[in-house]
Amino acid sequence: MSSQKRIAIFGSTGSIGTQALEVIAANPTLFSAEVLTAQNNDALLIEQALQFNPNVVVIGDEKKYLNVKEALSKTNIKVFAGEKALVEVAALDCYDMMLAAIVGYAGLKPTLKAISCGKPIALANKETLVVAGDIVMQMAMEKRVPIIPVDSEHSAIFQCLVGEGRNKIERIILTASGGPFLGKKPNFLVNVKRDHALQHPNWSMGAKISVDSATLMNKGLEMIEAKWLFNLQPSQIEVVIHPQSIIHSMVQFDDGSIKAQMGLPDMKLPIQYALAFPQRIENDFPRYDFRKPNTLTFDEPDTKTFRNLALAIEALHKGGNLPCVLNAANEIAVYAFLRNRIGFLDMTEVVEQTIQKMPFIEKPTLEDYFESDGEARSFAASLIHL
Repeated sequence: MSSQKRIAIFGSTGSIGTQALEVIAANPTLFSAEVLTAQNNDALLIEQALQFNPNVVVIGDEKKYLNVKEALSKTNIKVFAGEKALVEVAALDCYDMMLAAIVGYAGLKPTLKAISCGKPIALANKETLVVAGDIVMQMAMEKRVPIIPVDSEHSAIFQCLVGEGRNKIERIILTASGGPFLGKKPNFLVNVKRDHALQHPNWSMGAKISVDSATLMNKGLEMIEAKWLFNLQPSQIEVVIHPQSIIHSMVQFDDGSIKAQMGLPDMKLPIQYALAFPQRIENDFPRYDFRKPNTLTFDEPDTKTFRNLALAIEALHKGGNLPCVLNAANEIAVYAFLRNRIGFLDMTEVVEQTIQKMPFIEKPTLEDYFESDGEARSFAASLIHL
């Protein structure tokens, strides 16, 4: 029996997935990549499979199945394709931990399946908890499955809470860089194009989350994610703009003491922390140098300009299927913006009109969530004429 932890990376060709494979490659005695999945990027999936020799690979796009199968025909790697295969592979016994790194709503079903099979989750997909946080956390509790966040902010809070036991949290403070348009007003934002929005000042991330960071929707989704992960009331969750991205988030306890987790902005650190938990692993990542002059600043977010954050806060407070609808509309809006079909400020309009239009369900079932997601997407797409 090897002491390696066998990792299933769902979303191995994205920003988180590729960085996770770097962590695995740097620690071959601790980890192996047992399952790799990709939606469209068959070329990179094939390259990863040949390097890491997983047990199973899944390509989401069924049209690319034969290409992947052919490329891996001289190996023992099993190849599957399609959305159903993702869920079936999540139920396999061959891995010890799932890294849930599929972007968006698409990550929900495989993650739920893995939890139902008792697999620990390293959660990089925030949309899973935004869409159906109550159901996901309830199932994780019933199955006694740990969900360890990979998002840098939630990893920070998780790290601050280790060793605190039942000590009461007064509030958590999520830090936000403010994105590339910090301090800008609508008259500037109206002309912003895709490439401008993708240039994040501190973090190297995929396209979807980069746009969400630019609109501050990302921080709103993180507030909703934090509510479920840490069992908080909406009033206990705050956001503060911290452009340097050195403090990744903070927890204030009921005695007024605040713990912060700090470090250079590098996603490999929270990835490594989640995969290895409860151990910490030595690495050669760059270190933060306190001797270099650097001012850490904090400010209020501008929710009048970046209204996506205000819409997400509304969804956080109202609950029900509203976060699910918010997320679905936002995924469609970002998709359209990335293809230059709508402008930067139009994204907020699409989200706002969709959440006003969709029927509110106070206590949704999983089926309700699936339906709300589909209806919200259709309506948002009709607004854009997609």
